[in-house]
Amino acid sequence: MIASVLIGVAIFGYAIWHFVKFINKSKKGKCAACDLKNSCSSECAIPPKLK
Repeated sequence: MIASVLIGVAIFGYAIWHFVKFINKSKKGKCAACDLKNSCSSECAIPPKLK
């Protein structure tokens, strides 16, 4: 029984950790949170028509 509780806590803890990580990344915006932001060729900042 204790093993079941520990496994359940581990699963829910992992899910909550990923949910918080997702929320924090989504607050940064599309390109700021991207893993390829340093080597990406797309311009995410301001479209050319709005500059």
